[in-house]
Amino acid sequence: MVVCPATARVISDLRTGRSHDLLMATLLATRAPVVLAPAMHTEMWEHPAVQENLEVLVARGVVVVPPESGRLAGGDVGAGRLAAPDEVVAAVERAVGPADLSGLHVLVTAGGTREPIDPVRYVGNRSSGKQGIAVAREAYARGAEVTLVSTVPAEVPGPVHVVRVDTAAEMHRATVAAAAGADIVVMAAAVADFRPAHPAAAKLKKDLGPPEIVLEPTTDILAALGRDRVAGQVLVGFAAETDDLRGNAAGKLARKGADLIVANDVSAAGVGFEHDTNAVVILGVDGMEQTVPLTDKRTVARAVLDAAVARRRATSS
Repeated sequence: MVVCPATARVISDLRTGRSHDLLMATLLATRAPVVLAPAMHTEMWEHPAVQENLEVLVARGVVVVPPESGRLAGGDVGAGRLAAPDEVVAAVERAVGPADLSGLHVLVTAGGTREPIDPVRYVGNRSSGKQGIAVAREAYARGAEVTLVSTVPAEVPGPVHVVRVDTAAEMHRATVAAAAGADIVVMAAAVADFRPAHPAAAKLKKDLGPPEIVLEPTTDILAALGRDRVAGQVLVGFAAETDDLRGNAAGKLARKGADLIVANDVSAAGVGFEHDTNAVVILGVDGMEQTVPLTDKRTVARAVLDAAVARRRATSS
């Protein structure tokens, strides 16, 4: 049951159990999850009585979506503006979700890295980060604490911890640091395999002619995580391929020390980079194989996390 917006009166009445209208009678009678999205003037929101009422309700299991700071109905600016619809939807998804990731920390990477040639240009790829962001949103909806290491701006629920990076080296450092406390790691980012060995300190000028760019390999983050991961951690890699999808994915699974590989043919229509849709094959180190036909990326994220949860249960039993 969602109350959006929730006034100070509704919050007070729910805390004290005052049933005087249909809304309050329904709130007191329901056994469903309750989500409140407060909205009120700043001074009212900050009043100790309102904050105490919310603390009590949260302790009882009510989900509160905190308001934002912004322009209010009276024309002034401050805390108390109703949370964005996307934040409310994310809270509702989490409240009614399966909670099979509750108490777990899920680390997700997203986007394509940018390896500088000079301060203006870079070597990169077409990854939009949409699939990794979908995994992060799905993990949050299923009750996880989520860390997202991303090269692109990410529209994710506020409680998701986002670490912005640009290069493969930055992603390596951030991912290794977060992986130490993660139960599930989903490496959905498209990390560059090579980077310019000697990026120029100043912009390269066209009139000097084509530059000679020498490349060097970047750190293989997935292989490093597979080699050094903590006991019980489930590691999921991604493989963007253009030919021999299963063969290349199976080889990567064997080499990297991952539990699962999610492979897609990015040369296929509507699949992979920049699309809102995807089609994948999930391969497991235990021999499992699952095909997810062309669908939206949130559905793919759900299948990936289902496989990770199943793998975690199998290895812990």
